[in-house]
Amino acid sequence: MGSCIICGKSVEGRICDLHEEDALFEFRGSRADQLSVDRYYRGSVDGFAEFGVFVDIGDSVTGLLHRSELDQRLDSLDWDSGDTVYVQVKNVRDNGNVDLGWSIRQSEREFRGVLVDDPEIGHSVLLENEDDEDETQSDDSDEEASRPSTDESAGQSDDESDADEGTESDDSSATNAGAVSRASDDDRVEGTAAVGGNDSGSNTAVMTESDEEADAESDESEEQTDEATTAEPVAAAIGDLDDHVGADVRLEGEVVGIRQTSGPTVFELQDETGTVDCAAFVEAGVRAYPEVEEDDYVRLSGEVRERRGELQVETEELDVLEAEEREEVEQRLADALDDEARPDTAEPLADDTAVAALSDDLVEAATQIRKAVLTDRPVIVRHANTADGYLAGSALERAALPLVTEQHRRADAKYHYFDRRPIEGGVYDMDDATKDTTTMLDNRERHEEKLPLFVFVAAGGTRESLDGFDLLNVYGAPSVVIDDIDVDGAVVDTVDAVVSPSADTVSETTSTALAANVAAHVNEDVRDDLQHLPAVSFWEDIPEPYVEAASEAGYDETAVSELREAVALEAHYQSYEDKRELITDLVFGDDEEDVGGLAGHIAEQFREKVDEEVSTARANLDHRTVGDVDIAVLDTDAFTHQYEFPPESLLLDELHRDVRDESDAVLGISTDTMYVRANGDLDLHELVSEVSERVPEGGVATRSVREGTIRYLAGERPAVLDATLDVLADEL
Repeated sequence: MGSCIICGKSVEGRICDLHEEDALFEFRGSRADQLSVDRYYRGSVDGFAEFGVFVDIGDSVTGLLHRSELDQRLDSLDWDSGDTVYVQVKNVRDNGNVDLGWSIRQSEREFRGVLVDDPEIGHSVLLENEDDEDETQSDDSDEEASRPSTDESAGQSDDESDADEGTESDDSSATNAGAVSRASDDDRVEGTAAVGGNDSGSNTAVMTESDEEADAESDESEEQTDEATTAEPVAAAIGDLDDHVGADVRLEGEVVGIRQTSGPTVFELQDETGTVDCAAFVEAGVRAYPEVEEDDYVRLSGEVRERRGELQVETEELDVLEAEEREEVEQRLADALDDEARPDTAEPLADDTAVAALSDDLVEAATQIRKAVLTDRPVIVRHANTADGYLAGSALERAALPLVTEQHRRADAKYHYFDRRPIEGGVYDMDDATKDTTTMLDNRERHEEKLPLFVFVAAGGTRESLDGFDLLNVYGAPSVVIDDIDVDGAVVDTVDAVVSPSADTVSETTSTALAANVAAHVNEDVRDDLQHLPAVSFWEDIPEPYVEAASEAGYDETAVSELREAVALEAHYQSYEDKRELITDLVFGDDEEDVGGLAGHIAEQFREKVDEEVSTARANLDHRTVGDVDIAVLDTDAFTHQYEFPPESLLLDELHRDVRDESDAVLGISTDTMYVRANGDLDLHELVSEVSERVPEGGVATRSVREGTIRYLAGERPAVLDATLDVLADEL
């Protein structure tokens, strides 16, 4: 029997079964069949193929990490040849091929120890002890050779032999030795000690002055040691622990993570200055302080140690704070986080009065996003599947991703802690909310992720989204709405922050203009990247300050128009995707030397498809005159291509711009949906309410204010159309 070289548990070999899974191995062999299946190994990227990544394990063996083993798309890996990665050996085939698996631990510090797997040694050695292995073997041999004989007679000294003979001198010596020991303790202050009543100088112990000084220093050292042992831990901030290595400290903060290893329980503690791992050990694999849960505020005492280049606190005492103590620490951390997350200044991208009036709201929204990143909370941007929605979402993505990458060491952090998902029609309905809730709860259960911050852009601003918000609120997921409409008051009361213009400035801005300004405050370093986005989001009447900003960024009128149309086309084809690469290339030209090349090519397709559809629709308009109002009606079931580009909402926008000089409104009507476009201001909710009163059996309801869509029962289509024409004529 031996001992596990990590935890010391008695085992047959060199490492116990529990720590076999938690240890990282460095392979020193030369053949694939020398690898151990199920072990985790350090490797380096050798090359890429369509089906996976080739990884070198050691100097002589290469394995395949198949794309099915990855936790992200192969084309999203941020790996270069030679990069260090951590993989698990899943199988070694008879032909020498090695199948590798993905390790969720992608840094050395996440493993319990690093061991050398060297077939020539025949057993595993801790990497840090490798150099001592041969010396240990040699020392063991030398020690064995120099060890005294265990023979009893050989082990006796001459004095012991004399003692066996019972001589008086040895008895006297034994007595005197005891007397000297006692005198040293009791009579040290006198300077001399008389021994055994013998006047002989040989039996008198005299302490010299130097002896007294040495003993005094010894006593003082012992007192200092005792004081150090019983001293109270020093109150410290996590950010200052570098100055306290080897000392006992007392920390106060929030438990933001708990992980149970096969050895200690590790509590991730966060205060206003940083985060540190605190290890608490009962026995191998047993949960320490089971009463402590995530989100608890605690007071923790322990010794600061450095382990593999990282600071760690060896926990000696851990108490959950309650009542006033908890509130005090919680408020202190919250205030510090707000101070860190809040942008220093509020400076718009351009001279935009609509944006300037919302400076406080912009800063608050930016603070919420920055706070989420700083506290390891994923950020989910939910945006309309329109050009405005995609441009706005891309602006926030541009700002947040560098902060996420800086906050997390994992190469794939930007895929775990930031996501952008389109919403159809700009309405966050129960279908969307249910999918989001299921995903976030699954991530919390499987990966111990915090509930995300949801940021709604060009979406969620109307009462049709309330059911979705209510579901998020059941679980306490925070949310922010950035919308260019006058956000419904009920929505304002439901979410955590809102950026929305007042009713009289709605037509003067876009969601992209608002979101780009929020993004510039989330991350000042990307401000220049965002200058052209507001101009791109306006289909007409671009405010002059944004025209100038786009021009300064290198986008003339043609480039702005082409980019808008290209994004609109891709927004349709990516309606159910959350891919970011193509949109990034389009909007920011990251991988294109000629920015206009890709956008111009796609914009040409946009114009061909839209012009053809508008031409067909215009030829089939049914003009209805009600009083002095001309309303153009299009049967979208009969005269549009279903499920192809352009979608009905975009087609009706283009058609309305084309005929508005001759018609006061355009209605697009299908089996159970109606699209309304009008020249003047129109309150869709009031329109629906009035139509519903006239056709109570029609099931008339607002589908999306943003898209101007109404739903009704197909069987009541003729009655609903007639009522809508009458109400529209009255309104206009």
